Amino acid sequence: MNKEPIWTKPFISLFVTNIAVFIVFYGLVSALPLYAIGVLGRTDQEAGLLMTIFLLSAIVVRPFTGKILDVTGKRKMLWISLILYLLCTILYYFIQPFGALLVLRFAQGIWFSIITTAAVSLAADIVPVARRGAGLGYFTMSTNLAVVLGPLIALSIIQTFSFDVLFIVMSILMVIGVLTSALAPVGALPEKTVGKKRMSIGDLFEKGAMPVALFGSMIGLSYASVLSYLSIYAQEKGLLALASTFFLVFAAVMLVTRPFTGRLFDEKGPQYVIIPGFISFAIGLVLLANMDSAVSFLIAGGFVGFGYGALVPSFQTLAVQSTKHERSGYATATFFTFFDSGLALGSYVLGLIAIHYGYQNVYLAAAILVFLVFLVYLLIKRKQKGKEAVLNS
Repeated sequence: MNKEPIWTKPFISLFVTNIAVFIVFYGLVSALPLYAIGVLGRTDQEAGLLMTIFLLSAIVVRPFTGKILDVTGKRKMLWISLILYLLCTILYYFIQPFGALLVLRFAQGIWFSIITTAAVSLAADIVPVARRGAGLGYFTMSTNLAVVLGPLIALSIIQTFSFDVLFIVMSILMVIGVLTSALAPVGALPEKTVGKKRMSIGDLFEKGAMPVALFGSMIGLSYASVLSYLSIYAQEKGLLALASTFFLVFAAVMLVTRPFTGRLFDEKGPQYVIIPGFISFAIGLVLLANMDSAVSFLIAGGFVGFGYGALVPSFQTLAVQSTKHERSGYATATFFTFFDSGLALGSYVLGLIAIHYGYQNVYLAAAILVFLVFLVYLLIKRKQKGKEAVLNS
């Protein structure tokens, strides 16, 4: 029996659009702190605000994106947000006052939150239901590729050319992203709600997705140690030149294992992916905390890559599966709201740990958190099995 295809033209168009958006996101995340310190003469703390303010706007807007997509339409809102995200990217070339740069970051965070929610929701709508774990896992590969390509492109350009060239290249990439979105599908239509005028909690969060989203927030909090502080930690260890290679190994492991883990998720169950993911993520963070050579640094990248690549798509898929097909936008928005909140909180809390106890303890703290969340997950699974056993007896 032939399986329904995942890689259709609309899916590929969303994939390319998403990778363009995230290359710009990760490229700017890695380059803007250097821009703020080296070109604008700002402090490390002020440079950190560029990430914080971006995530803050995404967190504030994200709960409303499900409703926005329902009212405006997923595809239409995707196009509008992409154009405005492109405009923000172009403006980096012209804006230098730090206050104006913070405003620009806040505005771009708004459109980023809507784009990512719309894109994942549309992808969830068009992939075959029976292959949703594999389909959303493949879609997440676009983000995984950008994790490497974004910093690699950005750091290479600023080392060889200038920040102005970087902003031009990022703008060109977003033009490509906007053009490829022309083939984006309409997506599932929302349920008609007769006589409903007031906004309820259901218009902000998908209740069924919230338990899964809580796990996502903890993964995001731990991942902030890698996203926000890896380059500084690598520099401290004399391994800054290998930072881009770390992300290359990180992404390579995710891409190689994704087809296997996606199929395992659909055929055997999510726990067969999530449990190894937790173990691998924790091992990778412990290795980072204790790295003393290039080899251990890159091995850690492989473990973190597998763990992160197994956990985030799995919990994201579970969030979408927790609700009706028509509510995929709300479930996606809920998941990302919690995930982004974890990233933002992690960047702040782990930054305090770095200041007072050093970067080694940042990764030890992140590893301990992953281990504790893993124990909670196992306890919940054990209770669920116990209830199922009682019902079946």
